[in-house]
Amino acid sequence: MSKSGLANRLYRGEAGLNLIGKRKIWFGVAGALILVALLSFGINRFSLGIEFAGGNQFIVPAGSSVTLNGAQDAVNKALADNDPEATALPATQVGRGGETWYEIRTTALDPAQTNAIKEQVAQQLGIAPNEINDSSVSAAWGKQVTERALLGLVIFVALVMVYLILRFEWRMSVAAVSSLLLNLVLTAGLYSLAGFEVTPATIIGFLTILGFALYDVVVVFDKVQENTRGITASSTQTYGEAANLAINQTLMRSINTGLVALLPVGGLLIAGLTGASTLADLGLVLFVGMAVAVYSSIFFATPVLVTLKDFEPKIQAHTKRVLARRAAIARGEVAPKRGEAAPAGARQPRQAAPEQSSEEVGALAGTTTPKVGARPAGSKRSAGARGGRPGGGNRPGGKRR
Repeated sequence: MSKSGLANRLYRGEAGLNLIGKRKIWFGVAGALILVALLSFGINRFSLGIEFAGGNQFIVPAGSSVTLNGAQDAVNKALADNDPEATALPATQVGRGGETWYEIRTTALDPAQTNAIKEQVAQQLGIAPNEINDSSVSAAWGKQVTERALLGLVIFVALVMVYLILRFEWRMSVAAVSSLLLNLVLTAGLYSLAGFEVTPATIIGFLTILGFALYDVVVVFDKVQENTRGITASSTQTYGEAANLAINQTLMRSINTGLVALLPVGGLLIAGLTGASTLADLGLVLFVGMAVAVYSSIFFATPVLVTLKDFEPKIQAHTKRVLARRAAIARGEVAPKRGEAAPAGARQPRQAAPEQSSEEVGALAGTTTPKVGARPAGSKRSAGARGGRPGGGNRPGGKRR
């Protein structure tokens, strides 16, 4: 891959994606999406499946004389004749092995009403009553499933917080759990807006996306921890800048992982929309949840972490020290270190006097620094000082006058 490619420039922090610096924008976007989701919960509510709301289900075989609208009209007329307060959901078409059925769900009926409606529908459609399958589900089962799912969610979040505190720190734990909750709220909001039924497959999908979202956040936080280890001992980079570099370095990985995961889930969603309603329930929650997980790990989890770290006194002091150094570099008072970019418009630092050689320094001080191997000055006495030339005067063996 070319060194000037996007992935390499992102890894070196040269792409100019300052995601942390614009975290107020991302928080605003997240807040707006949460507001839309909450409004959807209050206005549209959730379309609960028969497993959660309780009720009866009639499955009518499709044929040349039985159409989807015909089956729906027959059930509606039978309900009006036997229980005017009962209602039916829109019929859906399901198929398996080349066979097709029409599925109509109604509110709860007693056994007598169920048999009467079944016979009347069969008579209107011109088929035998035993060709229509019926079943009933109590709302108590759905309530039990919901309680177990919520309990599982609470246990999962508690274990995640403990793990992240032990693996990283409590601020990363809070940021990761906040990202998980955002993921759940936005996915549920879009599910509510789409009007899909909440089925057991939906609950399975919600619990599945939690693991995917956590994996993505942990990968980013691991890089943040690597970039910020011992950062307070340096004065060239703030904590937010190091975290922003970590996002840039893992951005392509997050996008590629998300796309690879969304392709098969998208196929599952398309298959569900074209006939298999159960696959549609599971496919939608997985597709939306995984897409939101990629967004939250990049634009929400790490910005929340940096915001929490900014309240730490040690990080505040370090940030002030870095900014003060940059201001000094901009005024030309301090020279940037090797590899450190100077702020735009920074003055050139004043040049220090060139170093003088030891001989020049010695000359200025009135002395001369001897060269290596030279004999110290004054080690030889002059001939006059010793009373004569070397070799004369007081030479050994000479006569004394």
